[in-house]
Amino acid sequence: MTDKIEVIGTGTIVQHGDHNHRIYLMKLHPEDCPGIVEILNTMAAYHGYSKIFCKVPSWAAPLFLADGYAVEGQIPAFYNKQLTVFFLSKFVHAERAKISDSAKFNRLSELLSTNHVEEGKPQKKLKPRIRQFESNDAEAIVSIYQVVFKSYPFPIHDVNYILQSMSENVQYYGIEKKGEIVAIASAEVDPDGLNAEMTDFATRPEFRGKSMATYLLKKMEKQMKKQGIKCLYTIARLNSMAMNKTFLKLDYIYSGTLVNNTNISGDIESMNIYYKHI
Repeated sequence: MTDKIEVIGTGTIVQHGDHNHRIYLMKLHPEDCPGIVEILNTMAAYHGYSKIFCKVPSWAAPLFLADGYAVEGQIPAFYNKQLTVFFLSKFVHAERAKISDSAKFNRLSELLSTNHVEEGKPQKKLKPRIRQFESNDAEAIVSIYQVVFKSYPFPIHDVNYILQSMSENVQYYGIEKKGEIVAIASAEVDPDGLNAEMTDFATRPEFRGKSMATYLLKKMEKQMKKQGIKCLYTIARLNSMAMNKTFLKLDYIYSGTLVNNTNISGDIESMNIYYKHI
């Protein structure tokens, strides 16, 4: 089961469904303001969703705040090195706003309060082969996601979705060993806004602990810089301290937590926002 992505209003893009039990406003069309707020309220009530989550430019934020949304995160100079983006949420059902795992938040606080991220035990120097994947790699991409993720907020287990995403500015990068993909990630590029989401990190269980995500992230950063991208960001699982450490180690800035936001690996989880200007 996956949620669907559709265009509403004049051209606003949303994802919604029972998988994440939410509406996610992914891209706001200016002509849909101010009416978009009421459209989302009506949609959430009709389907019984428990959360509305919106990513909007700073000029639109007051419309949502006036309707009871809360700021869960923000990134300065996100659009074209100028406009701030706000991550705003409305918890339609109070139960969805409750923090169920305070220990994870405490661990995050400890991590953020330190002046550095522990490197752990020295690893044998690796020189992994990293390459950008093409359409003929789609089945191999799906195979690793099927191994790593029981569930995911987007249908990355579907070959057709991978192919479609490639045609819509999503770039997949991976590490191979003996012809097999052992780790993968993607960069979801917004060429107009000059930003990119570094996402979909997955490493086969037998290769974890070898800094595969770090190698991939460094490679993707170089590629994004070559393409003129100015702002990188990610929405990382609160439950994955290793992934949080990876971004902090490469100087990403923590910018907020999306509470009970995303269905990943079988459960609704909270997610952390990090960003970096390059």
